[in-house]
Amino acid sequence: MSAPTIGFIGAGNMATSLIGGMLQQNIKPGRIMASDHNAEQCEKLGRQFGIRTSADNAVLAAECDVLVLAVKPQVMQAVCRALPAQRRTGQVIISIAAGVSCASLAAWLGDDTALVRCMPNTPALRRQGVSGLYATPAVSDVQKQWTEDIVNAVGISLWLDEESQIDAVTAVSGSGPAYFFYMMEAMTAAGEQLGLPRDTAERLTLFTALGAADMAVHSDVDAAELRRRVSSPGGTTEQAINSFARDDLPAIVARAMQAAAARAAELSKELA
Repeated sequence: MSAPTIGFIGAGNMATSLIGGMLQQNIKPGRIMASDHNAEQCEKLGRQFGIRTSADNAVLAAECDVLVLAVKPQVMQAVCRALPAQRRTGQVIISIAAGVSCASLAAWLGDDTALVRCMPNTPALRRQGVSGLYATPAVSDVQKQWTEDIVNAVGISLWLDEESQIDAVTAVSGSGPAYFFYMMEAMTAAGEQLGLPRDTAERLTLFTALGAADMAVHSDVDAAELRRRVSSPGGTTEQAINSFARDDLPAIVARAMQAAAARAAELSKELA
């Protein structure tokens, strides 16, 4: 089957972004459905994109080849247990809820369910996202392709070999945008301390970050080499990098990301 029907349970920001991205990739509105406990939000999505909506999750479970669970982790169990045991044959279920393990999903949906866990990040709202994907053995190659087609409509995706790697993805890319935002805050504040107007310091910071990321993405060398190329011996950049090194910036970053990964693992246990 090359043209699956795709249903979204939960019509929040991430679902809206994915639907908008798919439509831009020429996926027909008639192949997309959505449901949400907020009837007004559901109707809004239907008007905005011309897709079918329903107040009943069971309708999507019966009609869709792909079911995307885009609800908050705290309500995932209730949503899954309310779905009918007999769902559409050959259906794959994609969860984008942080901290909800495949074991928990299988317990609520059935052990034979084809499951994909997806860890997206907020730049997906700008179609610049990156997502980590993990599939259970029941997921076919065709279902993996369907998953990629959906997720890649708002960025790129990478398949993981082990579900435990989802916690590391959470620490790197799921939480990662906030690390860069924090750095932008600090650079803007430091620019002000050096005498720049705040709006000037902010725009210099934001566009420097944008340009550096674009260079790194399109470069044939890694970030370390790019840094070395900018850091002329005895120059201004070298002095700043030396200051970062004296404060052991790599260790600071590693501890922060280890804390994020540990909390992701804790959440999985709490939500089980």
